[in-house]
Amino acid sequence: MAYNLLNGKRGIIFGALDENSIAWKTALKVKEEGGSFTLTNAPIAMRMGKINELAKACGAEVIAADATSEADLTQLFSKSVDVLGGKLDFVLHSIGMSPNIRKGKEYGDMNYEWFLKTLDISALSFHKVLQISEKLDAMNEWGSIVALSYIAAQRAYPDYTDMAQAKAMLESIARSYGQRYGTQKKVRVNTISQSPTKTTAGAGISGFDVFFDFADLMSPLGNASAEDCANYITVMFSDYTRMVTMQNLMHDGGFSTSGITQPLIERLSK
Repeated sequence: MAYNLLNGKRGIIFGALDENSIAWKTALKVKEEGGSFTLTNAPIAMRMGKINELAKACGAEVIAADATSEADLTQLFSKSVDVLGGKLDFVLHSIGMSPNIRKGKEYGDMNYEWFLKTLDISALSFHKVLQISEKLDAMNEWGSIVALSYIAAQRAYPDYTDMAQAKAMLESIARSYGQRYGTQKKVRVNTISQSPTKTTAGAGISGFDVFFDFADLMSPLGNASAEDCANYITVMFSDYTRMVTMQNLMHDGGFSTSGITQPLIERLSK
């Protein structure tokens, strides 16, 4: 059921790769709730994914942009404002990639050039998005900018390696830039720390299935799905959350505040 939460609102959605991605499901939900938007991803990701199918379904224009490139982001924001007919009300940053994880490097054997690439793609790109949108005055007052995070920013997880540092930086940027953007432009900036989710990117992490099952057992409500996350993001884009900013919002079925649960006790007792 749609509630018209985003009627007349405009934005940009980064990172829709395929139908399993949170950004993809968010685009469909935003469209359902009356929002209009452009879609963007890095050129290489666009070749690998199905973003043009999503664009057709949503009536959205696709604008290729490398999120680490200030020039690309400047073009993206300028063109989006032009295509959509006015300043923006929402932005979703759903971007994360670690060359070290992709190439199987252990945490004690990091390739530091790749580590810096992880930070640039997965965290510093968020600062670039915020800075360029501010410099171009591309956001309306009370706009909402959201990035996706994970609890490994606060807790140690094997095999998440340098992405944990990237997510910690991402959340820090949201706090620091949220203070600035809120004071200057009344734009709110938040991160959502999502449950382990069976996306193409998530499945690339070693031991992901174990992460997923453990979190599901530890969460009183179970893991939050990609569809649930899309719903939450949509609410964060709406006027109903206009006083929420600089927060890392846990969207994990209660995992982050559970000590242990009965289902996990029963599993470990076998």
